[in-house]
Amino acid sequence: MAKLIMWNLMTLDGFVEGPNRDISWHEDVWGEELDRLSTEQLNAAGGLLFGRVTYELMAGHWPNATGAVADFMNAAPKYVFSRTLKQSGWNNTRMFSADVVETVTQLKRDAPKDLFLFGSADLASHLIPHGLIDEFRIAVNPILLGGGTPLFKPGERTKLKLLDSRALSTGIVILRYAPAATK
Repeated sequence: MAKLIMWNLMTLDGFVEGPNRDISWHEDVWGEELDRLSTEQLNAAGGLLFGRVTYELMAGHWPNATGAVADFMNAAPKYVFSRTLKQSGWNNTRMFSADVVETVTQLKRDAPKDLFLFGSADLASHLIPHGLIDEFRIAVNPILLGGGTPLFKPGERTKLKLLDSRALSTGIVILRYAPAATK
C-alpha cells in the first residue's frame, strides 16, 4: 500500500498562504536545495492529491510551464477533491466530490508509488482524523506573516513523532513527522 505524504511550505507562524492567497514568500527561500528536494519528491510520487483551491492554482500555472518539474506535473496522475468542480481540462486529472475517506483509502491501496498531498489544508483537515496521512513533510520558512490560511485546522489532538529534520542554507527547516503509535 502506498503512503500518503503531505508536503507543504509553512511560515513560522503556521500559515500556508498569506492574505489574498499570497505565496510570494516562497520566493524568499526557493533555491537550488529546495528545487532538488522537490524534484526528488516528484520522482518518488505515484500521484498528487489536491483540494479545489490548490488545484485551481496548479492548473492555472503548470499546463503552460516548461521544464522537468512542469513535465512531471502535467504527466502525473492528479486526484482532485471538490464539491463544486466536476471536470478538468488538465491532463491526467480525476475529480472526486464525495466519500473522501473511502476514495483516498482506495487510491492508497491502488497506487504503485507514494501519493503526495500539496497545499490543500482543508483536504488535509478531513484526512488527518482518519489517520490517512502517513507522513507530514513541512518546510518551515523563517517569516512571520501575521495572518492568512493556517496549515492545520482545529480538530482532534494528533501526536506525531519526528523522523528527520534538516536546515537548508536559505534558513528553511525541513521537518518530517509520522503519526505516533497510540496505546
